Amino acid sequence: MSDLKVRCALKWNSQTKPGLDLSAIEPAPLIDAHIHVDSYPPEQQELLLASLTDSSVLAVIAVSMHLDSSRANLRLAERYPGLVRPAFGFHPEQALPPQAELDLLFDWMDEHVQQMVAVGEVGLPYYNRLEASQSGSPFDLAPYIALLERFIQFASKHNRPIVLHAVYEDADIACDLLERHSVTQAHFHWFKGSAATTERMARNGYYISFTPDLLYEEEIRSLARQYPSDQIMAETDGPWPFEGPFIGQQTHPRMTADVIRAYSRLTNQDESAVRQLFYENTRCFYSLSDG
Repeated sequence: MSDLKVRCALKWNSQTKPGLDLSAIEPAPLIDAHIHVDSYPPEQQELLLASLTDSSVLAVIAVSMHLDSSRANLRLAERYPGLVRPAFGFHPEQALPPQAELDLLFDWMDEHVQQMVAVGEVGLPYYNRLEASQSGSPFDLAPYIALLERFIQFASKHNRPIVLHAVYEDADIACDLLERHSVTQAHFHWFKGSAATTERMARNGYYISFTPDLLYEEEIRSLARQYPSDQIMAETDGPWPFEGPFIGQQTHPRMTADVIRAYSRLTNQDESAVRQLFYENTRCFYSLSDG
C-alpha cells in the first residue's frame, strides 16, 4: 500500500466510527476533482463560482490548459480562496508550442509552486493522434512523452500530485514514467483502458475519477465496479457537456452528486457513506484542509 493510501485510510478510519448512522447527519460536501473553470465564458465563471456554496460544493480542482490558462486559474484562486484550487500544466490534446514557451511555463510554475495544488492537466494526445492516424497524417508522439516526463519530474521534485490525461495504451506509457520517477500521487481523470492497465494502476495506488457519464456509459460503469473504492473521485471536466439526463444542461460541479448517487446504486452502498468516501478520498489526495 502506498504512503498516500495509508495516510488517507488512517484519516478515513479515524473519522468513521463503527455503527455511525450517516443518514442522520448532514451529507458530506462535494469536491469537483477536475474542471476547467477558466474555459467557461467570464460571465458564466462568476455565476458558477457564486453558486457553489448553495450547491454544497466545498472546492473545485481547477486544471489548466497552458501558461495563460494557469495564470487565469491562479487569479480565480486568489479571488475565491479555498474554493478554487488551481493545478498548472499543459493539456496534451493541442500542438506543442516552441520550447521557449514551455520553459516559460515551467519557470512560472516554479515561482508559483506554493499556490498550486497539483500539476495538471498533463498527459498524452490520444485523441489527436487517433484523428491523425485515421486521416493518414504523420504524428510524432516522442516530444509529448518527453514533455510528460518533465512534468512528472517537476511533480516529484516539488511533491505535488499530478493530474493525467492518459487513456488506453497511453496510460501504460504514463505508468512507465511514473514508476521510473517513483511518483505515486497520480490522478488519471476520465480514465479508459484495458483490464491489465487498470490492475496496474490500482496496484500502484493511482486514483481515477468518474464523470457524469457514469450514469449511462457502460465502459465507465464496468470500471467503477472493479476499481478500489479508496482510490476514486468525482469530476465534471466542465465545461464539457454530457448526454443522458444531462442533455442541454451546462456542466456544473453539483453534478458530482449525481456521479456519487450513481456509484452508490451501482455498488449497492448507502449514498451518504459513499458521499463521505468520495469527499475523504479527494480531500486527502489533494491535501485539502477541512474548510
